[in-house]
Amino acid sequence: MKNLFLSLAFFLIVSIGFAQKLSPEEKKLIAEVEKNYASTLALLEEVVNINSGSLNKEGVKAVGDVFAREFQKIGFETEWVELPTEVNRAGHFVATRKGSKGKKIFIIGHLDTVFEKDMPFTPYTILNDSTATGQGLNDMKGGDVMAFASLKALHDLGYLEDRTITVYYNGDEERSGNEDISRRDFIARAKNHDLALAYETAQGFSTVTVARRGSSGWRLKTSGRQSHSSGVFRESTGYGAIYEAARILTEFREELAGEQYLTFNPGQIIGGSDISYDEITGAGEALGKTNIVAREALVTGDLRFLGEEQKERTRAKMQEIVDRNLNQTDAEITFKDGIPSMPPTEGNLRLAKILNELSIDMGYGEVKPGDPGSRGAGDVSYVADYLDAIDGLGASGSGAHAPGETIRLNEYPNLIKRSTLLIYRLTR
Repeated sequence: MKNLFLSLAFFLIVSIGFAQKLSPEEKKLIAEVEKNYASTLALLEEVVNINSGSLNKEGVKAVGDVFAREFQKIGFETEWVELPTEVNRAGHFVATRKGSKGKKIFIIGHLDTVFEKDMPFTPYTILNDSTATGQGLNDMKGGDVMAFASLKALHDLGYLEDRTITVYYNGDEERSGNEDISRRDFIARAKNHDLALAYETAQGFSTVTVARRGSSGWRLKTSGRQSHSSGVFRESTGYGAIYEAARILTEFREELAGEQYLTFNPGQIIGGSDISYDEITGAGEALGKTNIVAREALVTGDLRFLGEEQKERTRAKMQEIVDRNLNQTDAEITFKDGIPSMPPTEGNLRLAKILNELSIDMGYGEVKPGDPGSRGAGDVSYVADYLDAIDGLGASGSGAHAPGETIRLNEYPNLIKRSTLLIYRLTR
């Protein structure tokens, strides 16, 4: 019992110490987040229950309309950025406030998910006191709602007056139609700000993203001499398109796997005497028989990297491997740029230091820069060359991009509080 009282006394002393490091205004903000928390969860449930797969243009726009309704209530001007018809995507949601004081902040999220309309639907469902499941809960509707909840608390207490904040929720982060077109407005607006805060999935309280790998695509086409399978491997027949594709993929793995921050994944392969592939849907078909040497094969994949030098060096090596053709085969590889990488700049590290100091002041412990290799590509990378930025400020959870995606409800309110005080400190 004596030890228990000593432990409780120590906890109270430590808690009081942390509380003293927060200003009266910051303590009011924490109370405001708590007061609004029930409506925050209601908003989260509402947007999760709208299917907004990247190709579901009506669904993406419907989620944007919900956020437009809410942001207008807290003094933001809202608009919908339309995209040209050929991009075949819904567009983007933008909310703005303009002022003359403090840092100009650019807040990044996305409305779309990987779950399209033809996939099984998982509605928002509370599993227990600490967990809920639903499509896009942590990637990244939880982050979108968190950013709104932080700004609502700041607005309710008058702390956004004469401040410049732009909230930009893209509608096609998971599957963009044409990056050059669809990110043009996003990049242009970001350049008018001092720093960016991105609300992709948080990896708990202890890390923050100061660097992200880039993502690009590649496509491998191989061809062979179509013949009777009894002649395979002979000089006159050769190896066929499928063996050539297998040879190339094996050498990719043997010669390139293991380099830090580098991954290259063949996500789809089609081969036979005749094949077809739909660029938009990703659906493919193959016609062939076991006694026919394959005439053609197609492999599509992605390449993830940190920095342009790693990307270009890897592409050159992949091209070298592709050119070592087996007998009676040919192959070509093409590359397509996607999301650039986000290098760990000094400015990003300074923002991480501010978050770390805040987290310690709040009693949440240290925050350290996370491993770039643990994250995929993200929209923040498009603007990382123009302003200081950090990512991973959103909701925590597990199973992103999978039917059982979850959010940690026991961490969510404290992550909102931390986000709210971070914006407060950066705008003062």
